[in-house]
Amino acid sequence: MHRHTRALALALAITAVFMLAEAAGGWLANSIALLADAGHMLGDAASLALALFMARMAQRPSTAEKTYGYLRLEILAALVNGVALFVISGLIIWRAVLRIDTPEHVHPGLMLIVATIGLAANLAAARVLHSGHRHSLNLRGAYLHVLSDVLGSLGAMAAAGVIALTGWTVADPIISLGIAVLILVGAWRLVSESVDVLLEATPRHIQLDEVKREIASIPGVTDVHDLHVWTVTSGMIAMTGHAVVSDPDRSQDVLQTLESRMADLGIHHVTMQLERERICAGTSHR
Repeated sequence: MHRHTRALALALAITAVFMLAEAAGGWLANSIALLADAGHMLGDAASLALALFMARMAQRPSTAEKTYGYLRLEILAALVNGVALFVISGLIIWRAVLRIDTPEHVHPGLMLIVATIGLAANLAAARVLHSGHRHSLNLRGAYLHVLSDVLGSLGAMAAAGVIALTGWTVADPIISLGIAVLILVGAWRLVSESVDVLLEATPRHIQLDEVKREIASIPGVTDVHDLHVWTVTSGMIAMTGHAVVSDPDRSQDVLQTLESRMADLGIHHVTMQLERERICAGTSHR
């Protein structure tokens, strides 16, 4: 977790510094692609700051009132960052459409220089965040923001090349539109995963029927019901359920085997109620 906060802090510093440079370059070059990317980087800087704040808050210990502590704040940050990506994409599309209707003169040389420097800065920030983006939804949200900046820089470089070679200034907003669509794809995935966690949906990589079969196959277990598996926060999967064990002398062996088998499935926070006979219908039919 501390490694993640250091990565976020470094990525935030890189993004904030270059955002100012790109905004100045976009204004001087009169490039919508550069200005859109600078505006996008402003949103990214805010999103990285939010992700960093939430990551630090999530490290606070649990209390009697908040027994899981503040772990879910990381998921909220990921959701906010996903929504922010939707808003930023919408603004880019709006500005690009206006520029297609009324093309303006662009300075491709300056545009190319600024975009190239931007690409280097964005790749550096992406490298910093890459190692942890698969393990934290919050870090993945920040990583997607930075990755979209990489796309923005590449798009601005491509637009500058086309304009320099052909003089076709409409290439600038058209490429911006393509970048916005790519950003929307990542934003949708991030929001979808965040909402699933907040709704306590079964993690996508876990099959509930497989979990039930594993428990039911443990010697001594005659029935499994009221089974729930959900994500507390990135990397922390929990499970609760009821299992019928008619012989109480086998209960400890059943629990130990169950913990081991669930760990093999990636579930490490297990709470199982063992019953001599089924006494709870539960809230589901699982």
